Amino acid sequence: MENIIVGRNPVLEALKAGQKIEKIFMLHGQKGAVLQKIFSAAREANVTIETIDQQRFTQISNAKTAQGIAALIAEYRYREISEILAIARNRHEQPFIVLLDGIEDPHNLGAIIRSAECAGAHGVIIPKHRAVGLTESVIKASAGALAHIAVAKITNLVQGMDELKQAGCWIAGASGEAEQDIYQADFSGALGVVIGSEGRGLRRLVQQKCDFLIRIPMRGNIASLNASVAAGIIFFEIARQRSLKSG
Repeated sequence: MENIIVGRNPVLEALKAGQKIEKIFMLHGQKGAVLQKIFSAAREANVTIETIDQQRFTQISNAKTAQGIAALIAEYRYREISEILAIARNRHEQPFIVLLDGIEDPHNLGAIIRSAECAGAHGVIIPKHRAVGLTESVIKASAGALAHIAVAKITNLVQGMDELKQAGCWIAGASGEAEQDIYQADFSGALGVVIGSEGRGLRRLVQQKCDFLIRIPMRGNIASLNASVAAGIIFFEIARQRSLKSG
């Protein structure tokens, strides 16, 4: 199975990360500084760029413009949890791993992956069932982040949490029911943080498996945030604490 990634930055990031690209398609007449960077990176990677007309570009990209650029890539290679832990060890850092409990909206998943990569997470774990996988929409929404972060896809999220615990990680679950807010919690050690699905939050068994629960303090009249927005706030509080400790 092959996937199409669309947009200038996602294609450029895929090239920079050394992702296997079969071919790049460019809509006739496109110009710009980012395209020049794509041309240069494609030459270095020995990737062919084919200029095509609007009709064929729309067929390939499922979009009218998609910033005039699309790339055909091999199917994303999911990682094992052990590989994600190894990434942390190789960086000489405490593991920071994101687990997603049933995220079904591709734009939310892509945005969460983007925030996780930007905040320095070592990997993301998603379930095989009752959740979206790495579709073209997710790849586009991640804005190139998938080229730089490992994603594991597992059958049983609770078992995945156990594997992280055996590796020395504490598991924090994001829940509006938590007594402790993210500014009171200690995120400096080896950590797995679980983000629940849109609307339903964490499943009961997943929540019970967490070592502690955390919440974002809310001051307005609306009681909850979009899953990707909440995830970003949590991830960057984790990053802030770790930066203070390392500094």
